[in-house]
Amino acid sequence: MSRPTPPTYTTRNWPAYNEALKRRGSLTIWFDPEMIWDAAPTGKRGRQPTYSDTAIQTCLTMKVLFGMALRQTTGFVESLLRLIGLNWAVPDFSTLSRRQKTLAVNIPYRGSNGPVHLLIDSTGIKV
Repeated sequence: MSRPTPPTYTTRNWPAYNEALKRRGSLTIWFDPEMIWDAAPTGKRGRQPTYSDTAIQTCLTMKVLFGMALRQTTGFVESLLRLIGLNWAVPDFSTLSRRQKTLAVNIPYRGSNGPVHLLIDSTGIKV
């Protein structure tokens, strides 16, 4: 007697699946509205970057701190910006994946028994 074949599930609605992956998690973190989110022109030929290194580092810091995948990080940062009323575009997961190869995210570790306080202002990220 052979074992029955387990059913295979295929994703047919990729946009809905992608949105469902992005809608995980919710937390309030304070952003400085004067933070430079959009990238300055580089003066080089070709497509200019849309997001500043600060924006990419902010997203990647959230990814590392909370152990999320890139799609979940995108949804997480979108929810943060929506909660505080900032109408900033958030980098998608492919932009984060591409830019994380060239951007070093340094998070100082200090062990503590209490909660971690994360401050994001115009000068960057402070933990």
